[in-house]
Amino acid sequence: MIIARQRRRHGAAKAPRLLGALTLAYGAAVAARPQVLTRPAGLESASRTSRRARRVARAVGMRDVVSGAAMLLAPAGPPLQRAVAVRVACDLGDVAGFGLASPGARNKAKAVGAAAGWALLCASSWPAAGRL
Repeated sequence: MIIARQRRRHGAAKAPRLLGALTLAYGAAVAARPQVLTRPAGLESASRTSRRARRVARAVGMRDVVSGAAMLLAPAGPPLQRAVAVRVACDLGDVAGFGLASPGARNKAKAVGAAAGWALLCASSWPAAGRL
């Protein structure tokens, strides 16, 4: 009985944990190579990325490493729900930021769409994060 309850407790939070791991991996990739973010968002020319864009991308990458780690390590229940809510808030901030900063309609649509999609995906894992 106790083992079955523990399995349910750990199994319920799989979606937020997986999303946390993916967020952490993506954040590490962006922190190491800012072009992973700046190129698809249209924040660089074909030949180079501005120093400012690289700094911002690295900061976003590190933010994603931290928020992904929080989603991986927070205990199920309210702490994990808070970690998911922070991740969603970060993604919604990216929607606004890319909406303002990305040049051209196509780049803007890609960047805003990716950030909004990730926000929606993470938000949909919020109920599972609260299951104890």
